[in-house]
Amino acid sequence: MKAALLTAPGKFEIRQLPDPKIGNETDVLISVKTVGVCGSDMHYYTTGRIGSQVVKYPFIVGHEAAGVIEKIGKGVTHVKPGQRIAIEPAVSCGKCDQCISGRENTCRKLRFLGAPQQLDGAQCEYIVMPQENCFPIPDSMTFEEATLCEPLAIAVYAVDRSPLAEGMSVAILGVGPIGMSVFHVLRTTNVGSVFVTDRLDARLGAAKKLRPKWAGNPDRVDVVKEISGVEPLQMDIVYECSGDPAAISQAVELLKPGGTLMIVGIPEVDEISFLVHELRRKEITIVNVRRQNHSTQKAIDLVASGKLNVDSLVTHRFQLEDTAKAFDLVANYRDGVMKTMIHIDAYN
Repeated sequence: MKAALLTAPGKFEIRQLPDPKIGNETDVLISVKTVGVCGSDMHYYTTGRIGSQVVKYPFIVGHEAAGVIEKIGKGVTHVKPGQRIAIEPAVSCGKCDQCISGRENTCRKLRFLGAPQQLDGAQCEYIVMPQENCFPIPDSMTFEEATLCEPLAIAVYAVDRSPLAEGMSVAILGVGPIGMSVFHVLRTTNVGSVFVTDRLDARLGAAKKLRPKWAGNPDRVDVVKEISGVEPLQMDIVYECSGDPAAISQAVELLKPGGTLMIVGIPEVDEISFLVHELRRKEITIVNVRRQNHSTQKAIDLVASGKLNVDSLVTHRFQLEDTAKAFDLVANYRDGVMKTMIHIDAYN
């Protein structure tokens, strides 16, 4: 099969590799059709690591994916050949204390698609996954929409984990693909005023289409002062989706006493500092969001129902052979890029 291999920081090579084989009775062989470029992929591309997860080259990245079932193991009952699917990239063991308690996203033996020392990614023609990670999609759904259900599932999980109630004022710091996905999900609820920030004007422009109460660039304005001027009681919830330590500090300042900070974005640094006395005096609750849990089907259902339209998130498309160009574009935030989609074969 053809695959895009990350061979060094900032460098991809297209190579021919052996087709993967079905190893377990409940595994399936998937013909990959589309792969999204995610922020975590960019960490591996630019620095070769996320925390303790360090790339050993060459390596295949990519975990936002959709495709078609090609072959199934003899124990497969959930899907069948020819079925179009969205892929849940986290493979849990199903046996540890975390899985038994319903926390498969923090499984003790979790393996993630496109994560170093875990599973090779999806930027290739074929992958093998357990049947439980394959979610059939309706005929009306495109492969791009199915691929977007992965970041959308993270947003669904983040909103579900937050103490959101009708009429609450919330802020989203960072309206890249994850922040915009959170905004889309919030628009299906009875949320009150939504405030958004981003350092890229193109992304603020995209967010304005969802009618926020206020939108601003923290490089140009004092977002804490501006937002507090519009909403003096401040925010009930802040969804921090950028991973920027400065934005995390802004989130603490923006929250009202008793508010909740949802940490959704992945920082590039190993340690961050908090305004600890501000946290203490306000009695702020901090909730970390670890990818997603039991939310893939919810995301698929939201898109299929027409309650939200994620098509506009995709701004650029590339073929597998042009993976290097796709990653360079995203790494440098060029041409108003929001979400880049890689097509393994002809655009579909």
